[in-house]
Amino acid sequence: MDTKIGALDACAHTSTDLCSVPSNGAVSTIQGSTPSTIVTPSDATLGRHLARRLVQIGVTDIFSVPGDFNLTLLDHLIAEPGLTNVGCCNELNAGYAADGYARSRGVGACVVTFTVGGLSVLNAIAGAYSENLPLICIVGGPNSNDYGTNRILHHTIGLPDFSQELRCFQTVTCYQAVVNNLEDAHELIDTAISTSLKESKPVYISISCNLAGVPHPTFSREPVPFSLSPRLSNQMGLEAAVEAAAGFLDKAVKPVLVGGPKLRVANATDAFVELADACGYPLAVMPSAKGLVPEHHPHFIGTYWGAISTPFCAEIVESADAYLFAGPIFNDYSSVGYSLLLKKEKAIIVQPDRVVIGNGPAFGCILMKDFLRALGKRLKRNTTAYENYHRIFVPDGLPLKSTPREPLRVNVLFQHIQNMLSSETAVIAETGDSWFNCQKLKLPRGCGYEFQMQYGSIGWSVGATLGYAQAVPEKRVIACIGDGSFQVTAQDVSTMIRYGQRTIIFLINNGGYTIEVEIHDGPYNVIKNWNYTGLVDAIHNGEGKCWTTKVRCEEELIEAINTATGDKKDSLCFIEVIVHKDDTSKELLEWGSRVSAANSRPPNPQ
Repeated sequence: MDTKIGALDACAHTSTDLCSVPSNGAVSTIQGSTPSTIVTPSDATLGRHLARRLVQIGVTDIFSVPGDFNLTLLDHLIAEPGLTNVGCCNELNAGYAADGYARSRGVGACVVTFTVGGLSVLNAIAGAYSENLPLICIVGGPNSNDYGTNRILHHTIGLPDFSQELRCFQTVTCYQAVVNNLEDAHELIDTAISTSLKESKPVYISISCNLAGVPHPTFSREPVPFSLSPRLSNQMGLEAAVEAAAGFLDKAVKPVLVGGPKLRVANATDAFVELADACGYPLAVMPSAKGLVPEHHPHFIGTYWGAISTPFCAEIVESADAYLFAGPIFNDYSSVGYSLLLKKEKAIIVQPDRVVIGNGPAFGCILMKDFLRALGKRLKRNTTAYENYHRIFVPDGLPLKSTPREPLRVNVLFQHIQNMLSSETAVIAETGDSWFNCQKLKLPRGCGYEFQMQYGSIGWSVGATLGYAQAVPEKRVIACIGDGSFQVTAQDVSTMIRYGQRTIIFLINNGGYTIEVEIHDGPYNVIKNWNYTGLVDAIHNGEGKCWTTKVRCEEELIEAINTATGDKKDSLCFIEVIVHKDDTSKELLEWGSRVSAANSRPPNPQ
């Protein structure tokens, strides 16, 4: 898999020390490598220390928007040879880009200015927090001399209290560092970065605008590599949990496995697959875990999403007499309005550091990967449920063949997108009907896949596509974005072109917020139609490589895909797909009605 959170795959960029990722996923160091070197006074600054730290943990690109409080800091960051500054059109997209980058590289970073930039990027940071992504959010702060002076500064709400931004970030980051003096700057920066890696969450670092270029003795050497204490399972608890789980599953007739989104933060995907190999159970994923489990596995049966699951998947999962969920999140979206037909007494719930078996017992201080690997060695092989699936399975039908020049249908579009996928591609699915259509794509070995289900912020995909493509330039990203979502964050197609990215964007133009229509319709779900290809042509403005086209029928779609993957394979390709406003997946129709019912429940009697 190319999505490894906390795995510092890019450690080769550091020049003085080597990093390694031990089997438990914690960050460690290989001591005794090239010794630290004295750096020149001009390099012994706070800004250069931060830059070297970012490169050392695998960040080679930062996503930024300049502002007067961070300009000097940006000077020192871009002076680091291993660090590229990717200038974004707005702070929200810079945060989304750092999110997408972290999904592929393992950690991301963005740089904005005080309050006007910080509060703008806040929504993206909240999304990264919800998805357990290590992200370093760096803010250029007020001059250190202004703290405690009762002065009123610009870019604030007009009060002499500078803590508003900090207080906002406290709810969506796992650590906050306000660096307004040099004495503890080294410690605060290192603690923030290491905490982000350990907790797999975003952190906030504010650096006073007058400190970035000031030398200090604590920055006079290359940064000593991080050495984070590995997290370990309680061995007695692990053995007890495995014994209890094995007994629970071995007495079941038709048990199944279901992977959840927290497989990522637990770094347990490989252990989960090893368990599936050993036990022979059917293997499904929750919708928010798509892309974390290899779909070419011989016992993979699809996405378990209640009433809108992959055909025949829900029937096997919900009829099982035991199911193990690894890293699940059961929210109103993933449970289709709380309508899953699951029973707690049949379930083993494995979280990153905790195991609950049925209605009890529960075991804490146990790492998911340790538990899954140990359990795989204890279970009796049982293929009954998979054999049942194999008996009832009927291959998916193909969409009805289009008549010549027939208006394009969404199911035909995604049939062609399916044929584009390979180990050299990655799919980014925007919030909306693309969730449901992309869920049905069958991912070949090595094909990346990302979407933001827990937070579900429309517009996320534009910035995330920018960041993901920047992190893995060897892959061609295929982004599926609705017109309503695109209008929120369209500007940073400009940045994709500027940095020579080769993404293919399918802009699905159906005239509004279709996902909202299916939950609760109203005039507010209709948007102003744009000439989307004309907009991207204007953004392109003859600089860089970009190609756009509109398609209205299957013949035009085939021609566009042939061009995008042929003559224009080295360009950013923007394909606007015109479809009927009511052309949605059947899954969205079912899901929307159930979520609507959950949202509209009357108040309980008081």
